[in-house]
Amino acid sequence: MKPKLALVEPSNIFRQVAPGRVSNDEMRSREYLTPAEIERLIKAAKEGRWSLRDATLIMVAYRHGLRAKEACELEWSQVEFGRSASLHVRRAKKGKPSVHPIRGDELRMLTALRKEYPDSGYIFTTERGTPFTPDAINRLVKIIGQRAGLALPVHFHMLRHSCGYKLANDGIDTRAIQDWLGHVSIAHTTRYTALSPARFKDFWRD
Repeated sequence: MKPKLALVEPSNIFRQVAPGRVSNDEMRSREYLTPAEIERLIKAAKEGRWSLRDATLIMVAYRHGLRAKEACELEWSQVEFGRSASLHVRRAKKGKPSVHPIRGDELRMLTALRKEYPDSGYIFTTERGTPFTPDAINRLVKIIGQRAGLALPVHFHMLRHSCGYKLANDGIDTRAIQDWLGHVSIAHTTRYTALSPARFKDFWRD
């Protein structure tokens, strides 16, 4: 004998679909910072509780175009101190490794940071002495960006883009920028040279 099934009124409630993640283009007008804005970011970092660590992080990530993962995994063994100071950069995403020179101001900050954390194998560590995660280091840069009072919201990867645009604006060869940033394909590098005003420096000259 078949059971008698009662008919039930559908109780579906049609709600408005929540909007997805806002695109980067909608959040900010550009995905890089100017050298002046980088200086403001470093200045804001120096005013925080972990001033030396945070300012050095901004400087190193910007100068060497580091991704968040690369900055988190940066070890003191990758730094060569001395007259020919250099940084052995290991790239994520199967990028090409390279050896970058370390300039004087950056070297002084790294030297001071090494003295402050002599027992750490990693260059940038949390308050607990453990390496940062990419999410944590990105949150840190966002907070510093807010303190700097910049006109656009900041995230960690903008430091890498800022490096590329700075080198392109300085007229550095595209292939050299590709090697500096560790791009496997030059197509990823041309985005910087395509927007560089240096391309148009001879336009409208008499």
